[in-house]
Amino acid sequence: MVDLPPGGTRSARPLWTSNDIAKATGGRIAGGEFAATGVSIDSRDIGRGDLFVALTGARDGHDFAPLAFAAGAAGVLASREVDGPRVVVEDTFAALQALATAARDRAAGAVRGAVTGSVGKTTVTQLVRAGLDALGHGHGSVKSYNNHLGVPLTLARMPADTRGAIFEIGMNHALEILPLSQMVCPHAVAITTVEAVHVENFADGEAGVARAKAEIFAGLEPDGVAILNADNRWFDLLRAAALEKGARIVAFGAGSDVEGRVVDFRPDAIGATVSALVDGRAVVFPVSQSARHWGPMSVCALLMLRALRVDLDTAVMAISNFQPLPGRGAVRRVNCRGGEFILVDESYNASPVSVAAAVAALGARPAEGRRIAVLTDMLELGAQSRTRHAELAGAVEDAKIDAVFCAGPLMASLYAALPASRRGAHAMSVEDLYPNLAREIGPGDVVMIKGSHDSRASWIVDRLVTSADQTKLEGR
Repeated sequence: MVDLPPGGTRSARPLWTSNDIAKATGGRIAGGEFAATGVSIDSRDIGRGDLFVALTGARDGHDFAPLAFAAGAAGVLASREVDGPRVVVEDTFAALQALATAARDRAAGAVRGAVTGSVGKTTVTQLVRAGLDALGHGHGSVKSYNNHLGVPLTLARMPADTRGAIFEIGMNHALEILPLSQMVCPHAVAITTVEAVHVENFADGEAGVARAKAEIFAGLEPDGVAILNADNRWFDLLRAAALEKGARIVAFGAGSDVEGRVVDFRPDAIGATVSALVDGRAVVFPVSQSARHWGPMSVCALLMLRALRVDLDTAVMAISNFQPLPGRGAVRRVNCRGGEFILVDESYNASPVSVAAAVAALGARPAEGRRIAVLTDMLELGAQSRTRHAELAGAVEDAKIDAVFCAGPLMASLYAALPASRRGAHAMSVEDLYPNLAREIGPGDVVMIKGSHDSRASWIVDRLVTSADQTKLEGR
């Protein structure tokens, strides 16, 4: 992938002039004209030449305008007066949305894709982004910019000469995806899968989640493509909703009557090899993950790239070379007493489906030592939360994980359901769990860490890496 600066543009060419911004937002220029090469909503991530959008909320972005200018911001989009070059509007959030729409409309030659799903949407989005970058003049979401702020920000960062763009769209509640899809106006959409994630916000549980995911069809351009998972139990519901919007259905899965068929998935020491049929053509390619869902997710990405006019050879090459993002399956060797262990960082987020997949992938990895799973609480699972945690004991047993370390009150249910032979340790916090874990890790072990973002699994990753670096520095 092409590394982008915080503002998300490809070069120092102006992305927005103050006149362009004023025209798009209905604002007025004050403090002098300026030209911006990027857009940011966080003063901590300002790149030199960025436009800083001073959003209001729990904290008022206007208070951070001086820091933004000190970091190199070219100007500020503000709803009250600040020192420095600025465009003043009534509402900065509405202005960001207007800027996003203007960016979409001026990039008239771009084909746009949008991805949602309970599991795998960031993976698919980044795989597609890699393919678009390989072709040139690609654009898309960075990190997980998939909400009411991230989607318009990604659009506002889109250069006028973009040829293809991909957007990740997420949700916690009904009617969150719909306006974002209507903002993006995608030519192709993909729903990776629908599972019991965020069910606590839906009275009818998983069915409500499925209908909320189907909101992505709301903004689909005429004759657009809907890429759907034929193996998912909600395929028929999603297919019907897509057809109501006039979409052309393209399916992926293990069956023989799909456009993207996963023929085989073979894990190995560094990832896996995927064999697939895409539009009748056989392709075989490596992926850098051994979790089985990478098979259908990589084929989903290939179908999206085809819908965005990327040839299949380029798409396969890009996916073959893709490296996972931190927190999303990145693998690294880490120093420990007596040697090294393998750290698999899955710490960004978690659901029952994704944890079971990560545990299965851990079990499939070759290991000179033990296979150790470190799990923190899965959040937003509603009334069945403790049951869903305990049920993961089956996945642990099937994968023959050597030891499981758990942090958090909900993970206590899983720990209690495990046989004594697979119990590592449980603690109520990641800080209390860490000493027990650190003492147990040895050379040749493979350690996989996963949990919901707010249950702080990433803290354990950072601490293990930092401690290992210190150990190497001190020569211990």
